[in-house]
Amino acid sequence: MSETAAMSDYAEMTLNELRLALASEIANAAIFDGWSDTALVHAAEIAGADIDVVRLAFPGGAMDMIEAWIDTIDVAMREALPAEKLAKMKIRERIRALVQFRLDAVEGQEEAVRRALAVMAQPQNAATALRIGWRSADNMWRLAGDNATDYNHYTKRAILAGIYSATLAVFIDDESEDKQATRDFLDRRIEGVMKFERAKAKFLNSDRESFSVTRFLGRLRYPSR
Repeated sequence: MSETAAMSDYAEMTLNELRLALASEIANAAIFDGWSDTALVHAAEIAGADIDVVRLAFPGGAMDMIEAWIDTIDVAMREALPAEKLAKMKIRERIRALVQFRLDAVEGQEEAVRRALAVMAQPQNAATALRIGWRSADNMWRLAGDNATDYNHYTKRAILAGIYSATLAVFIDDESEDKQATRDFLDRRIEGVMKFERAKAKFLNSDRESFSVTRFLGRLRYPSR
């Protein structure tokens, strides 16, 4: 594709399409320049896009760039691992495959991940970072087939977000062959959660009578004779 044709394509994109189209290139630039305007300009120049229009696509600066990058990973994950494909796996295998896909998607961009985590950890970005992390965890659970609407909906997503963030912290410094240390860490974390879930299920489904508020109140009103 000629440079003129590329510029024409970008010129015809909506701002949302533009932010997704340039997100990965910005991440590559962020390895050296951080999530900065310098990285944004560099990515726009490589793509042949109008820098003034590109800036309009990222009005929130660094956090907008990082969120767009994460959005592209979410899109790629849904395309590569649709629910019908994951349905053939056990639940732990589904979660592992989804997290591992996200890690593989950013391999070679570890410094961009490190810098992104530093930006997201800043107090002024905490709420946005939490929202982004929650959304990614929700995307993974929905693909894994979870449609819970009770308190489990929230606990599952909180736990998975914690597993993913902890695994990312290992991933960015992992120099083992094929990131084996990260894979082992992820397996241990998932196994730990599965053991907890099995223990919880055993407790909740035990033969002993569990406490029921409704039954208790009923007995207060109509005591046994």
